[in-house]
Amino acid sequence: MSSIDLYGIFPPVPTPFVHGKLACDRLASNLDKLSRTGLKGIVVLGSNGEYVYLSADEKKKVVQTAVESVPADMPVIAGTGCESTAETIRLTREVARLGARAALVVTPHYYSGLMSVDAMVQHFTAVADNVPIPVILYNVPKFTGVNLGVEVVARLALHPNIAGIKDSTGNVSQLGQYVNHAGGDFKVLVGTAGALLGALSLGCVGAVAALANVAAENCVDIYELVKKGDYDAAGTLQLKMLPVNQAVTITYGVPGLKSAMDMLGFFGGAPRLPLLPSTEKEKQEIRAILEKAELLYEEDL
Repeated sequence: MSSIDLYGIFPPVPTPFVHGKLACDRLASNLDKLSRTGLKGIVVLGSNGEYVYLSADEKKKVVQTAVESVPADMPVIAGTGCESTAETIRLTREVARLGARAALVVTPHYYSGLMSVDAMVQHFTAVADNVPIPVILYNVPKFTGVNLGVEVVARLALHPNIAGIKDSTGNVSQLGQYVNHAGGDFKVLVGTAGALLGALSLGCVGAVAALANVAAENCVDIYELVKKGDYDAAGTLQLKMLPVNQAVTITYGVPGLKSAMDMLGFFGGAPRLPLLPSTEKEKQEIRAILEKAELLYEEDL
């Protein structure tokens, strides 16, 4: 089975739509710009990619476009988690055939009350046993209502084809426990830039962070500063980016992230229904946040 280097910053890229239809040309353009910012690789079909609103065919088109749009040394990680184990395996095999280097597999959650430790271990083990690319666990309880506790992660970390975890809780204590209990080659990635500095300081090897879509260089700089041991400079930059991260994740969500991308020279566009685009008032608030963080200046408008 193949391996993947998870050290560094990966943006979970939004999926562009024009009049509600998948716009692969706009995705390719965005990825071309992102590929020149120092990012390690990219993630498609994550929560910010509105993967729950895409058909199976659209998912494959997104992966194919991504693989064709970034340099060969930038790995493409594809979200392949489905509610059933069998469907997750099928989709993971498909994206592997298209060139994805790893699969980001979200926890099944429709029957959340029955997703016990044993159920999760069996699900992820079956997936990892039957796919040709590494599996990255994806823990995002704010959307799924299911949290991957330390016990289940420690057990899964022993699997040779489970490469790591993306944890989007923002709980630095839990991230630290993952690092403590998951040895070997298992890597822990923080899933929100709000906890980036703290997570890196505890031994996380990188991040899959929405902020990296609109402030890629800043996220990379924080990562590099921590590697050098310059925590003061990293902390200053982290604090500067916190309001932007809050805006494009919690406050305004995917529509706000897409609006910010529009303002910064990317194509964001509208989300797919039932999500609604940002209002004009929200766009003004986002613009002010970007200006204060020195990501956007009046002459750019």
